[in-house]
Amino acid sequence: MHGGGRMRLSEVEPGRTVRVVGIRGGPKARLLTMGVTPGAVVKVVKRAPLGDPIEVEVRGYKLSLRKEEADYVEVE
Repeated sequence: MHGGGRMRLSEVEPGRTVRVVGIRGGPKARLLTMGVTPGAVVKVVKRAPLGDPIEVEVRGYKLSLRKEEADYVEVE
């Protein structure tokens, strides 16, 4: 992570684990339904060669997020 500050989920390198701080705009209801909620711990498992989609693990489930969706998720 970049100095332990806040960043977007789309910026997190594969293999890193971060905590969701908030969701800013976008498909908020879809993300919340998938368990990507403030306080949730998210591990970035892998990223497709062109950066989309991003595979993450949250609450024991593996999910694929589009880079656009991950841009709305603020983490630290």
